[in-house]
Amino acid sequence: MDVSDPSGAVRSGVQGRPDWLRTSAATAISKARTFATVHREASVGFGIVLLIAGFSWLGPQIWRQNPLAVNLANSLLAPSASHPFGTDDVGRDVLTRVMSAGQLDILAAVAVTAVGGLVGMTIGVVSGLRGGVTDHTSMRLMDSLLAFPPLILALAVSVALGAGTLSAALGITISTVPFYARLMRSEVLRVKALPFVEAAVASGGRPSRIVSRHILPHTWQVMAIQASSVVGYAVLTLAALGFVGLGVQVPTAEWGTMITAGLPYVLSGQWWMGVFPGALLLMLVIGCNLVADGLGGESVAGVMTGSTRKPLE
Repeated sequence: MDVSDPSGAVRSGVQGRPDWLRTSAATAISKARTFATVHREASVGFGIVLLIAGFSWLGPQIWRQNPLAVNLANSLLAPSASHPFGTDDVGRDVLTRVMSAGQLDILAAVAVTAVGGLVGMTIGVVSGLRGGVTDHTSMRLMDSLLAFPPLILALAVSVALGAGTLSAALGITISTVPFYARLMRSEVLRVKALPFVEAAVASGGRPSRIVSRHILPHTWQVMAIQASSVVGYAVLTLAALGFVGLGVQVPTAEWGTMITAGLPYVLSGQWWMGVFPGALLLMLVIGCNLVADGLGGESVAGVMTGSTRKPLE
């Protein structure tokens, strides 16, 4: 093309852009199909999680009602066109509250997973690289936390700090740190023994560079699998704390508190108050477990605990 023809340059750039977009879209679709073919179980889990997340965030844009609005005249209405999930004992729309609760539970679970993973992975990396007294002290601390069942530890922290969303999230976060720390330490010990890492250490490589260039790239897949398992654990534990009154407090919508509020009405026929939040909770936990199982297989599967999968210890 002639450089002196600016209009031709513009036309060429405009014509080239759709080709680039089509190529990128085709590549992304191809990778998605390959992933879905190789990891079918994980793909189903991702679909369930995305479906619930989309329902929780996009639903309120269509169904615009206040989850805290009380209308005693409409209390305990059965599911209908005006209230697809019915209403609760004070006339609040259950559909709106289920979507609002989904936003809170998912955000809290992601925050717990991120913070717990950052702290736990840091402890695991330092412990695995330093060894000696640092390794012994940090791992004995993690063992002391693992001595308590995760739910009991989260309950203890919530009781000590007072019932509420932040105390419940902090308790769950503390209970997840040992899962990441011990797994990360074992991965660091494995990768550190590889020849190219030993060569990097022998050549005088800085610890920060060794971690960023060699340790993390060879451990992120295992930690991602662990994180997907922790998300399901965090959602279920937050609901459990809300169920016993130590988590999110009323009138804020949360799946655990909604199930608690609906229990007295199940036998009298108002089943929708507890069934719908319970169904969403169950689907989300199953989706997270399918992702973890599909990506990791039996070698990294967690330990079944009750109705959910406990993260790797």
